[in-house]
Amino acid sequence: MAGCRGSLCCCCRWCCCCGERETRTPEELTILGETQEEEDEILPRKDYESLDYDRCINDPYLEVLETMDNKKGRRYEAVKWMMVFAIGVCTGLVGLFVDFFVRLFTQLKFGVVQASVEECSQKGCLALSLLELLGFNLTFVFFASLLVLIEPVAAGSGIPEIKCYLNGVKVPGIVRLRTLLCKVFGVLFSVAGGLFVGKEGPMIHSGAVVGAGLPQFQSLSLRKIQFNFPYFRSDRDKRDFVSAGAAAGVAAAFGAPIGGTLFSLEEGSSFWNQGLTWKVLFCSMSATFTLNFFRSGIQFGSWGSFQLPGLLNFGEFKCSDSDKKCHLWTAMDLGFFVVMGVVGGLLGATFNCLNKRLAKYRMRNVHPKPKLVRVLESLLVSLVTTVVVFVASMVLGECRQMSSASQVGNDSFPLQVTSEEVNSSIKTFFCPNETYNDMATLFFNPQESGILQLFHQDSTFSPVTLALFFVLYFVLACWTYGISVPSGLFVPSLLCGAAFGRLVANVLKSYIGLGHIYSGTFALIGAAAFLGGVVRMSISLTVILIESTSEITYGLPVMVTLMVAKWTGDFFNKGIYDIHVGLRGVPLLEWETEVEMDKLRASDIMEPNLTYVYPHTRIQSLVSILRTTVHHAFPVVTENRGNEKEFMKGNQLISNNIKYKKCSILTRAGEQRRRSQSMKSYPSSELRNVCDEHVTSEDPGEKEDLLQQMLERRYTPYPNLYPDQSPSEDWTMEERFRPLTFHGLILRSQLVTLLVRGVCYSESQSSASQPRLSYAEMAEDYPRYPDIHDLDLTLLNPRMIVDVTPYMNPAPFTVSPNTHVSQVFNLFRTMGLRHLPVVNAVGEIVGVITRHNLTREFLQARLRQHYQTL
Repeated sequence: MAGCRGSLCCCCRWCCCCGERETRTPEELTILGETQEEEDEILPRKDYESLDYDRCINDPYLEVLETMDNKKGRRYEAVKWMMVFAIGVCTGLVGLFVDFFVRLFTQLKFGVVQASVEECSQKGCLALSLLELLGFNLTFVFFASLLVLIEPVAAGSGIPEIKCYLNGVKVPGIVRLRTLLCKVFGVLFSVAGGLFVGKEGPMIHSGAVVGAGLPQFQSLSLRKIQFNFPYFRSDRDKRDFVSAGAAAGVAAAFGAPIGGTLFSLEEGSSFWNQGLTWKVLFCSMSATFTLNFFRSGIQFGSWGSFQLPGLLNFGEFKCSDSDKKCHLWTAMDLGFFVVMGVVGGLLGATFNCLNKRLAKYRMRNVHPKPKLVRVLESLLVSLVTTVVVFVASMVLGECRQMSSASQVGNDSFPLQVTSEEVNSSIKTFFCPNETYNDMATLFFNPQESGILQLFHQDSTFSPVTLALFFVLYFVLACWTYGISVPSGLFVPSLLCGAAFGRLVANVLKSYIGLGHIYSGTFALIGAAAFLGGVVRMSISLTVILIESTSEITYGLPVMVTLMVAKWTGDFFNKGIYDIHVGLRGVPLLEWETEVEMDKLRASDIMEPNLTYVYPHTRIQSLVSILRTTVHHAFPVVTENRGNEKEFMKGNQLISNNIKYKKCSILTRAGEQRRRSQSMKSYPSSELRNVCDEHVTSEDPGEKEDLLQQMLERRYTPYPNLYPDQSPSEDWTMEERFRPLTFHGLILRSQLVTLLVRGVCYSESQSSASQPRLSYAEMAEDYPRYPDIHDLDLTLLNPRMIVDVTPYMNPAPFTVSPNTHVSQVFNLFRTMGLRHLPVVNAVGEIVGVITRHNLTREFLQARLRQHYQTL
């Protein structure tokens, strides 16, 4: 909501000030960090924080390395394997919990309502049956929506957020325990409530949360439960476990461990290696067989038989023994599959376009309003969906003749689906003996049963019924995805696409006379075409569908269909997950840059206005910098001046704000004021007046008096902050690009930790007297470090000095100003960087590149400015 308002406000300011901006040159726009964008485009927000995937090789980390040997390394690796196994088992148990209660609630609901329909069909009280169905569905959806109010991040499938996390973006609250609980119980109620949503997408999110939280052995929601577990206290380790958890979620949902591994590789992780591949595959296997073991035992009583590999099983595809002409597919069918892929891509692009418009409408008209409005919207969707399902099942269906296989048990179903289950999923509302209501069979069943009916039912479905079902399901699924309930999109897309494929098979059989066609194959290809057109996944989705069908011969047609659907859909818009990532304004990095972006260099896209710290800096300066900026890292520099040698002691760098002459302190204060003003905030009027007096007065005695007054005010050493107009346009080029020798990079979290733990020394002492923190102490507060605004300033002496050199990263990745953008992009994305300093040939830092400088929108804006300067 806040992001939406901010975007709209930015658009309004743009409209009001467009005349002023048009007068600025491209060079000025580059310096000020302003770009011209389309009015309705949602730009990446700058308040998203990146994750620290790069190791900080500082002194505490080196101390840990000194104590490491091969034995400890093997023990650490063994612990990691055990954690991966635990993540897989827990993810499988989460899937078992969701499946058990969804099945329980669904059977209860349909059992009561179906008995009422059968009774009321003779007495003429179907309205009472509708009210019973509405009571069940509205109650379940109400609970699901309430859980989303508790944790808003639990809404939707969670796949866009996990994709962002694996890409290196820190989405607040996405991997918390409270999010997991709200997600699991919420999807349980939303699926049982009859909404056109699936539980497979949220399973991926749930697995990722398990992967992020289990190795930490602590949670904000359970603060009193603390374990002394010293391992995996970094974003680098957490990313690997989240990758494994997401893959385990896919494996548990579809019974596809290889597909889950490829999903994490294709959709998320920006960093991958062979060791991670083995761990992710092992985790996926653990989740699959854990779920399979318990589901098989609970449903069939045959513990250890492993009959149900995933939450969604497509069953075994095979022709009837009585039909000798039938083949699963032939070479001639590939032409039809390509056409279906094109149509599926078009349908998917239409679905995404409509859903994007709905999402924008919700951002403008629903999210800014009280939270109760979101609950009412969810209830409205549930009400309309329930009425449509009930009326369509009772009125729009046709009575179709049952096949002989359906009456005695359909042999085309998998072994684990018994004849009783087949017969129970066929609805005979208002139809005579040996006939069934085809619309009710599709609508008045769990979605998984509807998919199995379309894949394996030998009896024919009316083309009119399939067309009506497809249109109604398409519209309602599009409307549902995005409301404030946990919701997946895989199953609705598969069911909608399967109806489309079955319709194509019916037309080819009945009207063209192609008797060799197997309807189940066309239903599967239709499901793949529509799902591929919506989500635009190719490699992982191909393997997931092959593993779900247990039929390797479907590899070629499924792959061809998915590729054609993706290419067709990409011609019009992005996949549904990428669209929702863009709507949130997340600065997601693509796999690679466009070819023409190589016309730009690092100097064209870097941020030249730097906020930096010195190797030895007073507490007062650090607090001021941390409170007046929002940067998450600061270059550690010394000024490259001719008189720098006066402030050197051996190999220790001491800048002139420590060993100072009294006349130079005001220069430092004035410089600090300019730094603060560049962030549209500056210190209090006390420091401002001192700086102003320095500018207007040339009396050295007066300067010393002002200095003494400022330093003697010990009770209010830290300034209050308030906004002001930025005077950056008045800076000279010399002030803007002061030569600074680069020595390393230190994070905001590290600086705050040093201040909280009192790591400093007095001016009369040597920096060797400063307390030293170990690596464990530095990482103790991970992942939520204290905030500078929560720091009790009265406990700190403002004149004490902090030596940051032992805790900075002395050798981060750097690039030259002349490096091409493609090289910068590949280095940044592949290594999972958060900040990339731009350092010239003589070791002076001239700018910093962050994730926001590499987004597609930012690069395109810089390219337009580049063309204007030619």
